[in-house]
Amino acid sequence: MKLSTKGRYGLRAVVDLAMHADEEAVSLSSVAERQHISMSYLEQLIAKLKKAGIVSSVRGSQGGYVLAKTPEEISVGDILRALEGSLNPVDCAAITGEGESCGGSGSCVTKYVWQRITDSINDTVDSIRLSELIDRGKDGTGEKPAAGTNAQNKCVC
Repeated sequence: MKLSTKGRYGLRAVVDLAMHADEEAVSLSSVAERQHISMSYLEQLIAKLKKAGIVSSVRGSQGGYVLAKTPEEISVGDILRALEGSLNPVDCAAITGEGESCGGSGSCVTKYVWQRITDSINDTVDSIRLSELIDRGKDGTGEKPAAGTNAQNKCVC
């Protein structure tokens, strides 16, 4: 399974938002600058995250975006599914429960493989909380990265 830029950039943006919130809204322009994401693309990602109830907007001169829930309540799976949709590695109706199964699903032995992979992916991303990523993003002092830097300085994922 390979995630698109929607999932990768969106996850980075939510982590950045969480790390820089400090009880006030964060501007998209600051997230875009720190994460090297185009503003128009970031706006599209944030719209999906807002629709999913992961972020919310704050109006006004000090407006921007904040998390709609605590970091402990948000899983990586929540974020990725909001941006990517299903995380299933194959389009198999027998696994997703969407649409009609193929004629051979009753005797399909590979369905077992796809189901195990799907379950593993979902279990993994659902077990990782945003709060864990925030903790990993701190520089070891318990503080957020210095202004003008991002939590992924060594990573362009």
